[in-house]
Amino acid sequence: MAAGEDTTREKFRQMTQEPIRPLILSLAAPSILSNLVTSIYNLSDTFFVSGLGTSAAGAIGISFVVMTAIQAVGFCMGQGTGGAIARYLGAKRRERACEIASTGLACTLVAGAVIALVGNLLINPICMLAGSTATILPYARTFVGIILLGAPFMCSSLMLNMQLRFEGEALYSMVAIMSGAVLNMFLTPVLIYVVGMGIAGSATSTVVCEGLSFLLLVRQMQRVGITPLSPRWVTRPTGAFAQEVANGGLPSFVRQVMLGVATTLLNGAARPYGDAAIAALAIVQRITGFGNYVQIGIGQGFQPLIGYNYGARRYERIREGYFFSVRVALALVFGIGILTCAFAEPLIRLFSSDPEVLAVGVLALRVESLTMPLTGTAMITNFLLQTTGRMWRATILGACRLGLVLAPVVLVLPHLMGITGVQLAQPVTDCVTFCVTIPMAWSILRELREEEAGTRLAPSFSKAMH
Repeated sequence: MAAGEDTTREKFRQMTQEPIRPLILSLAAPSILSNLVTSIYNLSDTFFVSGLGTSAAGAIGISFVVMTAIQAVGFCMGQGTGGAIARYLGAKRRERACEIASTGLACTLVAGAVIALVGNLLINPICMLAGSTATILPYARTFVGIILLGAPFMCSSLMLNMQLRFEGEALYSMVAIMSGAVLNMFLTPVLIYVVGMGIAGSATSTVVCEGLSFLLLVRQMQRVGITPLSPRWVTRPTGAFAQEVANGGLPSFVRQVMLGVATTLLNGAARPYGDAAIAALAIVQRITGFGNYVQIGIGQGFQPLIGYNYGARRYERIREGYFFSVRVALALVFGIGILTCAFAEPLIRLFSSDPEVLAVGVLALRVESLTMPLTGTAMITNFLLQTTGRMWRATILGACRLGLVLAPVVLVLPHLMGITGVQLAQPVTDCVTFCVTIPMAWSILRELREEEAGTRLAPSFSKAMH
């Protein structure tokens, strides 16, 4: 326990005293690397499954809806418990941080088991609601059914991954996540083509490798020792615990649910144009995910700094970190967007030679590449709102790009412009969301200055810690 307390003190010193820019970059680098490896895995998975035909590739798009439900629970619990852990560590209340970590894991395993059970009972209507056609359905049902079996470990892996990152130990998290992703890239083609499992091989590989990542993350939590997992730290979930998780986690939950809604809406809008349109959108989502993962990684590097310094009431470090993170995200993703726009056709052709897939996918990728850099400002502002407990504003901003704005855009544009409206729906939504972000960013930065000057009360969880 003494070694863990020494590590905790050193981490507090690092987060509250070391220079901001190199600190954020050092925390963001492992997150970006592990996110990019995950993105490369997603691309390779799409590549191997696309070899089974256009309908099989379409099933990947349908599975996004179920994956977002699993991710919604994992991200909710991870952001909620992780943010609370960072704030308690910043306030030098380590025992409470340990209780949050272990109780969070127990709750997440139970929630994942419920998803697995309910999802498999309702698998057919879920696939159809997600936009499946009759020809895609057999592939989607097989893929989604297997994925659901791994829901408890997949939810928990996401949660533990975030807890480690909020503690400022992104390197340990990276090792576990990358190990599973790299193994997945090699195991997927073996199970699909060598063993002859078809699309079931891709899903089985994902579940096996997520289970491996989960075990490695548990080991890493024990190894770091800041908030080691133990049954003795598990407490009965109370209203206060639920409130803490909701403050940080509800925006992520809503954001992921909205991602499922967005995928469902886009698939539904594309369905009249056949399997090729759905497959094209699935491929574009995987490619643009590369840039989004970079932005998320930068935000994840910024988040532990927010939590520790908000708990320690060092607001000037939060402001400096915010502006630096926004600039870095904008520059990096602008560069990625230029490349994906310029090489849109060969990128789509990597996954499908179907002329219809190419026709839909190339334009969709090019226009989305141009607006993708705008989303970084929204993501990092959302992380700032979320980690400082501005739950409702974080929830609204997170939902804008993936539902509140996208839903009316998808309902209107395809009706007016046909398939072109489907291709333009996400880029138009990105521009509107950016316009919503600016006043929200201004308001949270103003509030932090007022809290620092003592003219504004901090959220209730911050007062309770002190």
